[in-house]
Amino acid sequence: MTTILWLKAFHVIFMVAWFAGIFYLPRLFVNHAETQSTEIAEHLKGMEKRLLYFITPFAILTVGLGIALIYQYGLTWFRHATWLHIKLTLVILLLAYHGYCFHLVKVFQQNKNTRSGKFYRIFNEIPVIVLFIIIILAYVKPVI
Repeated sequence: MTTILWLKAFHVIFMVAWFAGIFYLPRLFVNHAETQSTEIAEHLKGMEKRLLYFITPFAILTVGLGIALIYQYGLTWFRHATWLHIKLTLVILLLAYHGYCFHLVKVFQQNKNTRSGKFYRIFNEIPVIVLFIIIILAYVKPVI
């Protein structure tokens, strides 16, 4: 049981670090999309790229520790944890979101962004909603 508690603790620690970045990155995109200053745009390019590369290991560690937890709990538990299957689907969507952020950073790096600040404000809400659902699934474990 001690192993599971340590895995859970570090899983949550790395998840929080990942989400801190995944919440902030689209805010940088908002500022970048709305700036008229070349100097500020260049500064934001560096911030976006550094932040994305900084948080990517946290995403990998979050997923790796989640897999380790599933392994510790066992296959029988996994089969019966329907809430976890929904959570894993949402995590896969978050990983796709994270991957799409790499694309967006590249678009901004090449000065090819065509989307508005409003688009990125809405884009920023996606991980917030997903996080709420994941936390409820993980802690309440509703029978579905």
